[in-house]
This record gives sequence, C-alpha cells and structure tokens, in this order.
Amino acid sequence: MNQITLICMLFLMSCNLEKPTQFSELALKDSAYALNKESFTIKAILEKYKGKKIVIDVWASWCGDCIRALPAVRNLQKSYPNVVFLFLSVDTSKTAWKNGVRRFNLQGEHYNLPKGMKDGDFVDFINLGWIPRYMVIDETGKIALFKATSASDSDIEKALNTVL
Repeated sequence: MNQITLICMLFLMSCNLEKPTQFSELALKDSAYALNKESFTIKAILEKYKGKKIVIDVWASWCGDCIRALPAVRNLQKSYPNVVFLFLSVDTSKTAWKNGVRRFNLQGEHYNLPKGMKDGDFVDFINLGWIPRYMVIDETGKIALFKATSASDSDIEKALNTVL
C-alpha cells in the first residue's frame, strides 16, 4: 500500500513540474489588442515574430512589482537588442494600459489582454497567478522558458543564450 501511495505522489508531482514547450490551441486563439485597437490572436502575434527570440512580459500598469522590475527589463533589452520584447498587459482599462506604456516609456511590442489576469484562455494556459511573469519563446516558436517571476532571473538569460 505504501508503494502505491508513493508512486501516485511521484506521478502527481512530476505532472506539476512539467513545463509545456508549446502553447495550447485555446491559448493561441485568445485575443489581444494592439495600441491602435486592432485585435489579434496570440497565434498571429507570435507568428509575426517567428524566427526571433521573444521575451514575453505579462504586466499591468497598476502592478508595483511590474514597475520595480522595469530597470532589469531595460537591462535585458540593452544586452539582447535582437530579441523582441512583447509586453502583454492584463490591465482591464485600455486607458490605464496605454497611459502606463507612455508613463513608463516601455520600448517593445505592446498588446492588451482585455479579460485581465483572472480570465481568458491564454492566462489560464500559463496559470497566471502573479505578475510580472516572464516567458521566453525561441526562434521556432517553442516555449524555451515557461515561467520566471523576476526579470533578473538567470533562467531568462540562459534561455536567451541557448543556440538552436
């Protein structure tokens, strides 16, 4: 009986540690808005940058941790000028999102997830429970780093330095 319990626990733990390398179809079909109010699927946004590494920064203008992380994000941008920095805001107010982009002088590509951080197929797929959240997508569109909650996390640079 103890062996069965141990095997079940190991199986459940290994499932929780699994990190996807591909987005789910539902996540890819979720919508986001560009600054010009045009709607795009996540799939279309990612395909726009295929062939390049992408750092996804999920943030919000009201998030103190997100704002405090911006100097580290800017350092990454300086160190990796050929990487696309894709900012996905979970602001539910488009005005607050656009004001945040201007106020914090965020350089990169900007989209808004209009359902916020608690609803939507994309945020469900990444199991978004905290922001900021960072992901790295490789040149082929695969998820190279599924989760980092600090812009200074060494795993971000490891993923960016990995050569295919």
